[in-house]
Amino acid sequence: QVRLVESGGGLVQAGGSLSLSCTASGTIGSVGVMAWYRQAPGKQRELVARITRGANTNYADSVKGRFTISRDNVKNVAYLQMNSLKPEDTAVYYCNADVGLSGRLQNYWGQGTQVTVSS
Repeated sequence: QVRLVESGGGLVQAGGSLSLSCTASGTIGSVGVMAWYRQAPGKQRELVARITRGANTNYADSVKGRFTISRDNVKNVAYLQMNSLKPEDTAVYYCNADVGLSGRLQNYWGQGTQVTVSS
């Protein structure tokens, strides 16, 4: 069974920084695209950033220049470094990953971690 476990959320003042991590564990052959999504109260879940196994990245326009996604393919971990945080970044942040075993990919979600940015 595959699990994605996020850590690193918390409360920070506007302008501050936080770093999130997501670890994929369990019976894993390989991990493909890893991504971070977020969902603010009353809003739809949205893509924040994604990274391929080859380290190609994409970012939501709202976080470009402030957030950086990276990964460690040996440890099956994805990171999200968040700088210059704004109150509108407040949300539950979810890790998402395509995990493969025996050539078959399945998509998984983590349980989410709360990020709160105070003004």
